[in-house]
Amino acid sequence: MVVDEFADSLGARLARHKRAHAQAAEAKIGLPGSVVGVVLAEPMSFMNESGGPVRGLMSFYGIEPDHLVVVHDELDIAFAALRLKFGGGDNGHNGLKSIRRSIGSGDFFRVRVGIGRPPGRQDPAEFVLKPFGSTERKELPDLLSRGAGAIEGLVLDGLEPTQNRFNADPA
Repeated sequence: MVVDEFADSLGARLARHKRAHAQAAEAKIGLPGSVVGVVLAEPMSFMNESGGPVRGLMSFYGIEPDHLVVVHDELDIAFAALRLKFGGGDNGHNGLKSIRRSIGSGDFFRVRVGIGRPPGRQDPAEFVLKPFGSTERKELPDLLSRGAGAIEGLVLDGLEPTQNRFNADPA
């Protein structure tokens, strides 16, 4: 959803990629004189098999791991909070595990989108697949906008300034 928001903000339209099991679009961001090309993508595989499409796109576009930004949900962060980082483990996230295994590195940027922990003893796998509740749906537009801004910030400004802007919990 964050990638879709970012694509919309750039006027980009994701379409099926011919060489990878993903939807992708090329776009440009920045100001005149400092424009940067980006590739936006969403694997069309199951989340826990997303590494193959990511590797295929990285190979096709000649992208190194340290230029990859992965947007993913994060159970250990409160709903609507964002955390940005570079590198690290997969923390049990099967999508990250697949990407790390497929590209041979964990050295990539992450936009971690907080979804919070499941209530009670609810299975985390069941929790991440359920629709957002009414309260969450009200906060979603702002969260998606901030997530898209975080991606743009990483690309244009780098990690530390973007962390300073986005790693605080929403007010």
